This record gives sequence, structure tokens and C-alpha cells, in this order.
Amino acid sequence: MSPGEHDHPLRRVLHDEVHARPYEALVAPLRATHLAFLSGEGAAAGERAHVAALCAHFGVAPPAEAGAFVSLGLGPFRLRWERHTEFSTYTFFRTGPTAAPFAETAGAAVPKEWLAAVPGQRLAAIHAELVPAAGAALRPDTAASDLGGEILAGSLMSDGKAAAWTDFRIGADGFERILVEDRGMAPRQAGRLLQRLFEIETYRMLALMAFPLARETAPVLAPIEAQLAEIAAAMRESRDIEAERELLARLTSLAAEVERRSAAANYRFGAARAYYALVTHRIAELREERIAGVQTAGEFMERRLAPAMRSCVSVAERLESLSVRIARAAQLLRTRVEVALEEQNRNLLDSMNRRALLQLRLQQTVEGLSVAAISYYVVGLVGYAAKALNQAGVALDAELAQGAAIPVVVLLAFLGVRRIRRMLRHDRG
Repeated sequence: MSPGEHDHPLRRVLHDEVHARPYEALVAPLRATHLAFLSGEGAAAGERAHVAALCAHFGVAPPAEAGAFVSLGLGPFRLRWERHTEFSTYTFFRTGPTAAPFAETAGAAVPKEWLAAVPGQRLAAIHAELVPAAGAALRPDTAASDLGGEILAGSLMSDGKAAAWTDFRIGADGFERILVEDRGMAPRQAGRLLQRLFEIETYRMLALMAFPLARETAPVLAPIEAQLAEIAAAMRESRDIEAERELLARLTSLAAEVERRSAAANYRFGAARAYYALVTHRIAELREERIAGVQTAGEFMERRLAPAMRSCVSVAERLESLSVRIARAAQLLRTRVEVALEEQNRNLLDSMNRRALLQLRLQQTVEGLSVAAISYYVVGLVGYAAKALNQAGVALDAELAQGAAIPVVVLLAFLGVRRIRRMLRHDRG
């Protein structure tokens, strides 16, 4: 069998997916700047073109047209670009020592005009420093001084081979800061750790995008729930089909409002759940160990992010519950209206049947009168004919001829009327 002869057409694509975004091999000392831009689902082509423009600026061949990942050297720094469903990340790395942590950032080497033209809106911006361990381990107060403020989270990570601190605050330059001390990590291990720290903050921001929507939606749901309860109470007391139709119209209006809210919120709430799951998974991968006097990143997220996510889940569940309850009430009310209409239709059909029976009886009476009238006129004609024959010399008693013609004429008239009725019935059938 030749290689690939019986392969599924997607085998190579699916296999290469696990190698699609390898971790960087990083060695301290190193600076990194991480940017996440929310650009929507249709911005991939424009972002690839923007990355290609940066490559052209430094005289480097542009990346593949269909790629969603780029990692290449661009002279003074290295660029890592990743395209995701609705956002993209740009991470810049520069190696070599600096006078002090964060004295010179990796992003400072990127052309300002190019950064200003990146598609989308900036959602996360982080400066990170990977510093080597120098003699004694870095103390939390020293790390706080390097970060330029108070440490909010920090811990030992990667089985004690690294220590990381952050203040989870946006500085005057618009960037957060993360300080990582390398205590014996391999290059790929350092790349994984830094990538996870960047992803935690990026996914945290993306998850929190649902929180303002939840706060905006929650106050609207209480009046809708009150209206639904009011309609349900009115349904129990209503016995008038017109009133029930009015209630059904109100329910339909409520359903439209809830569906409008759901359509606007479902994607964001679903994305928030997915991003929050990624945050908790990335935190678990850090394998944190406590540093005395400092809370871990996991504890910080549990205290600050988890309540917001629970609020989002609560609002999403209320929306779903409202939609189901309104649909159930509308179905019940619709059933009651249909039953009432069926009863009206049955009464109408009974009335129509009675009218049809009366018409049939009237028709039968008219047919009897028609036979009598036709017979009367035909017998009269027979009398006139007999009198005419008598005047012509034919010995014929006119009255006797009329009397003898009556049964024959009545029978023929009856048969004729009945035949006409059958023909009409056949035509209607």
C-alpha cells in the first residue's frame, strides 16, 4: 500500500491540529508583550494582511495565506500571532537583560503606526518579564517594587521551577504586568508557562464581556416575570374567548421580548461559560504552590471572577426558564382558545344541519306542490284537447278524458320531478 492511498481526506489536517500552535522556547532574561484584539468572526483575512505588512516592513517573507498561526523572527523581536474565533492575539518577544524589570518592553520595538492600525479593539494588554534566579529567591516585596505597586496574586508554579507575581491592574500605559522568575525551567516549559499566564488574563477578559450584559438584562426580567404571573392568574379566572385572545396576544408580545433578549445574550453567555472553563483549566495547569502572605492566581480568580460568572449563568438560566414558561402558558391558552372555537364551530354546524333539514323538508313540500301544479295544468290541457276533438266531430267526453288523465299525468309529473332532482344531485356530486 502506498503512503496515503486509503487515507481519509482530513487525516493530515486533523493530525496536524495538535501541532498547530506549538509553545515558544524561551530563555531568561526575556521580555514579552501580549495583546488581544476583539475583531469578530470575519476579520481573519484583514489580520493576516496586517501581519504580512509587518513582515514586509522588516523584509521577511509573509506567512501562508490560510494560516491561523504565525511564529517568526522579525529582526529586533519575535512575533507570535494566533487567530481565534472572535479575537486574535499578538505576542512579541525580546531576549537579553535590561537595566531593571519593565524598563524597556518588547512592544517598544514594534512600529507604533503598525500597532495603531491593528484590526479590532484591544481587550487585553500585558507586559511580562522572565528573569533568571540570581542567588537568593526573589522576595514578594522586591517583586512588588518591580511591578510598581501591590501584588494581588503570586505563587510557585511548574512544580516549583518558577515563581510568578502580578497585580492584575492596568497601569498608566494601559498594560498589566507579570513578573516571572525562572528557577530551572526548560525553554519549552518556560514558553508554556508564559503562554498560560497570557491566556488566563485574555480568557478572563473575554469571559467577563458577558457580565455587563447580565447586569443590563437582569433588571428587565423581573417585570416580565411579574407580567407572566399576572397573565397566568387572569387565565385561571377567564371564561370569555375574547379575553383569552387578548391574553394570548400579551403572551405573544412577552415571548417576542424574551426571544429578543435571548438572541442578543445567548451567544455571549455561552462564550462566557467556555472562556471561564478555559481560565480554570489554565490555572489548574499552573500547578500553583502558595507563597507565604500572597494569594494564588486561582484564589484571586475564585474570589473575583467566579461570582461574575455565576451572575451570568443565573441570568442565562432565568432567560431560558422564562422562555419555557411563556411557551407553556401560551400553549395552554392556545389550547383553551382552540377548544372554545371548536365548541363554537360545533354549535354552528348543528345550526347549519338544522337549517339544511328544514330546507330539505321545505324542498320536499315544494316538490309535492310542484307535482300538483304541473298535474293541474297538464290535466287542464288534456281537457282543452278533448273539447277541441269533440268540436271536430270526435265522440269524446271531455270530463271523462280529464278524469282518466289525472293518475297518468300525476305519475308522469312525479317521475319527472324525481328524475330532475337526481340529475341535480349527480351534478353537485
